[in-house]
Amino acid sequence: MCALIDIYTLKEKSNLSKIKCEDLSEAAAVCLDYHDHNPGSVILEITGDLKGNYMLDWSEVTQIMKNSRNDMNYTVESGAYCIAMLVVEKVAGMKVLKQSQKRTGFDYWIGNKNDLGFQQLARLEVSGILDGTNSKIKQRVKQKVQQTQKSDNLNLNAYVVVVEFSTPKCVIIR
Repeated sequence: MCALIDIYTLKEKSNLSKIKCEDLSEAAAVCLDYHDHNPGSVILEITGDLKGNYMLDWSEVTQIMKNSRNDMNYTVESGAYCIAMLVVEKVAGMKVLKQSQKRTGFDYWIGNKNDLGFQQLARLEVSGILDGTNSKIKQRVKQKVQQTQKSDNLNLNAYVVVVEFSTPKCVIIR
């Protein structure tokens, strides 16, 4: 039996605001619902440098939620942030600390969740694909790894996470 990830627990597993986390979680739920996945019955396969399988769970998606997220590009990006943050917390023990600034080459600062001083920082770059092939996923991973090179001068690990929602699957490169 796979361990469970409830996508609505992001607010408890990051240093982001409750409202931001609920927004990202709702976006992930809408992306999964788009593909007719049912809560508690779909397994997220994690491949790449870190591996695992997790059962995903979420609350029922309502028509109001779908109406609020009619821009699927934005919804996929937001949903991918949620899944990536929860997966990195599970498989790497890293917690989201804060959003990065534009043009840094990565999306969020993450740190060891057991280090109260958050001294062990790393970079997190995320991308989402609503419906993609393995070839498209590999291409996106390559693109995102190149993007993080902008900030390699920081001498901090970079985690690149690409989330694909139709299967669903997640590739993590560090």
